[in-house]
Amino acid sequence: MSKVKTAFFCSNCGYESVKWVGKCPACNEWNTLIEEVLDKGTKEQAWTGTTGTKGGRKANKAIALEDVTALEEVRMITKDAELNRVLGGGIVPGSIVLVGGEPGIGKSTLFLQHGLMMTETKVLYISGEESEQQIKMRADRLKAANKNFYLLTETSVQAIFEEIKKLQPQLVIVDSIQTIQSNLIDSSAGSISQIRECAAEFQRFAKETNTPVFLIGHITKDGNIAGPKILEHMVDTVLQFEGDRHYAYRILRTLKNRFGSTSELGIYEMTGDGMRVVSNPSEILITQREEQLSGSAIAASLEGMRPLLIEVQALVTQSVYGTPQRTVSGFDLRRLQLLLAVLEKRGGFLFGTKDVFVNIAGGLKVEDPSIDLAVICALLSSYEDVPLPAHVCFAGEVGLNGEIRAVNRIEQRIAEAEKLGFEKIIVSKYNKKSFDPKAFKIQVVAAGQVHEVYKLLF
Repeated sequence: MSKVKTAFFCSNCGYESVKWVGKCPACNEWNTLIEEVLDKGTKEQAWTGTTGTKGGRKANKAIALEDVTALEEVRMITKDAELNRVLGGGIVPGSIVLVGGEPGIGKSTLFLQHGLMMTETKVLYISGEESEQQIKMRADRLKAANKNFYLLTETSVQAIFEEIKKLQPQLVIVDSIQTIQSNLIDSSAGSISQIRECAAEFQRFAKETNTPVFLIGHITKDGNIAGPKILEHMVDTVLQFEGDRHYAYRILRTLKNRFGSTSELGIYEMTGDGMRVVSNPSEILITQREEQLSGSAIAASLEGMRPLLIEVQALVTQSVYGTPQRTVSGFDLRRLQLLLAVLEKRGGFLFGTKDVFVNIAGGLKVEDPSIDLAVICALLSSYEDVPLPAHVCFAGEVGLNGEIRAVNRIEQRIAEAEKLGFEKIIVSKYNKKSFDPKAFKIQVVAAGQVHEVYKLLF
């Protein structure tokens, strides 16, 4: 019998070592190396080359950059405008996309729906988690039919590529990469070496055949994609599908994209018939209410190329305990502490004895600094217990000296506010050169300091 070969893999970065070490030499993490069984000597690779090539890959040679002909990028446009936006304008042929998300959030439903909607494309949906009957029941619930849609319930990557060579699909969806295993590795499915090897096989297939591949992946309890970090480096695009399971809305966010912006997001609504595209998310992110309440302000934010109007809610109460609470949802806690320090130092407001709670309505997580002004106005509104005027929104970053700093692409923010019926928007006076106020029907008010906005509103 041949000797069993083993190796140690880092669970954080995928580094391979012949012996166990306490500290990973690649990522410097401690106690992350795990022993796994290898057997690479007697078996062949799963993907041995494109159909029509005799037994292997084409030989590549070095070429001068000047001699490379730049071809126009032709994308596959899906019927889902949100997915097209998140991917940067459509699916790039030969790209490999990794999609992560919590269990039960709707990853399988979303991409089964995409596959069924692409009626002019031959789609192969590979499932290692569900049977054909389960997928058929879900497809019947989605009320979509596609004669070019094929199912394969298989976990062996060698058997999968044998079927791919016969079918020659134009799009491959794998659900999920953690359930696929290769005969090259003797460890169980979902282990670090299995995930890395199977992803490498699909990457080789995608690049050689120019076929786009979607890999659906699990996430850990920390919210990171399960498997080695090298998995995210191998793929072209990483998408995160997120949202609260107690709410109907889901967000598809870009974490990495070699073919477009990494700050795009798409918004869906989970219904009984599948995922419904939300074309105007600003309307759902602003609470529709008849009575004006204190502690609420509307921010003109920007996610990638898309302007969004977001409701910022703040609650300021007298602190009962010795140390006042600072609680946030969808906003950076350190940013809130910075803004409170600015209000104390520059405005004389005593937030040191108050509990402060800030929430971004709709379950969004916002990193755009342009919502600083809206957060400060919501805090002041709750502090004074005076509602802000109706149909007023804000767009401005707040500096440490209390100045309102300019934000980028201000014209798009103003146009979005005007489209949704707002009558006034307060921006930084340093943005004046960036737009023409006469081009908009909405009243644009420019301010330079936070105290100017306070006098204007209260």
